[in-house]
Amino acid sequence: MASPIRVLTAVPICDGHDSAINTINLEFIRHGVEVVYLGYHRYAEDIVRAAIQEDVRAVGISSYNGGHVEFFAEVVKQLRKRGADDIAVFGGGGGTITHDDQRVMQKRGVDKIFFAGTSLTDMVGFVHERYGKAHKHNGRNGAPADMKLARKLTAIEDGYADGTKKQRNSKAAIRSQRSKIRNTKVIGFTGPGGAGKTTLIDELVLRLLQRDAKSRIAILSHDPSVVGAGALLGDRATMINSQHDRVFMRSMATRGQAGGLSPATADCLQLLAQSGFDYVIIETVGTGQEAMPFQSKLVDQTVLVMNPDYGARLQLQKIVMLDLADIIVVNKSDQDRARTAMSEIGRRVEQNGREQRVLATVAKRHRDGGVDQLCDLLTPLVRPMAKTSKKGQPK
Repeated sequence: MASPIRVLTAVPICDGHDSAINTINLEFIRHGVEVVYLGYHRYAEDIVRAAIQEDVRAVGISSYNGGHVEFFAEVVKQLRKRGADDIAVFGGGGGTITHDDQRVMQKRGVDKIFFAGTSLTDMVGFVHERYGKAHKHNGRNGAPADMKLARKLTAIEDGYADGTKKQRNSKAAIRSQRSKIRNTKVIGFTGPGGAGKTTLIDELVLRLLQRDAKSRIAILSHDPSVVGAGALLGDRATMINSQHDRVFMRSMATRGQAGGLSPATADCLQLLAQSGFDYVIIETVGTGQEAMPFQSKLVDQTVLVMNPDYGARLQLQKIVMLDLADIIVVNKSDQDRARTAMSEIGRRVEQNGREQRVLATVAKRHRDGGVDQLCDLLTPLVRPMAKTSKKGQPK
């Protein structure tokens, strides 16, 4: 697939109106745009961090609660402060943004305001015409580390999109790549859509941040590309704890490749490892019975996340990842069928004749013990705490 336009869309803090932005997102996707959707009730800082890490061409903000003049201007200000002034800001708000507001906002650096009655076709045309070209200041000197890294990742993805790079999937190439990722723990998460992979990862990130005050974490999160069109990259919308300066998250579209990952995933992983991250978490597209996304051995441990309600027990015989995963997590285990699911999956895994663990979690629950146990299994080697004297001072 050709390299698409990437934009980020979001709704500001204290605003839960998402009907309009969801409609606009869908129209963008249908016309070949990759949309990183941050969700609603988002701070300006969250939007700017995500825009830089995702290396988008523009940020689209939908505001229906007022305060738009100050909020849009704050996003522009923070982008400029962080050296990302080539990321444009546009948006709209139905009848809440007046023409007088528009003039003030454009003086403060907002690129475009769409008013009520503007057709979706006009919005799509504007995005293609205005943001169809690459950044003018790509990789310039003095840019923040996150921006430099983000634009290197974009260059890798675009290399596969325009045909200048071919996926290195031979066994020798995979061994060569893996040998360069020695000091980074790579964890792969896969499972069907709706099982709660993203929420579980977000809770795991919280624990990793709390257990080690120096660790840096990267997340490569994958969503499917619509055939012949763009993609909705929506995992950030459910990330709360991962909005942290020690966390770098990149949303990736599959861009025509089957199996749950992008053609550029392995090279992007290698770049992140070389950039000094302690952990890289890879989340696949929601997968079915046939998917084996981590057979390349690029990950250290694989976690399969499942719903308790997977249907008849016969279905378990068809799920290939039950043979391959190191840890199987039955998430949403507060549901009625969870105990039966744990028993059936446990018996299924025993047939494999290898060491595998089956855990029950409720990722949405605060301080869930199952997520704590998962973190313990994934991080057996944690940096030792500094020894302290009797006075509590580091020795």
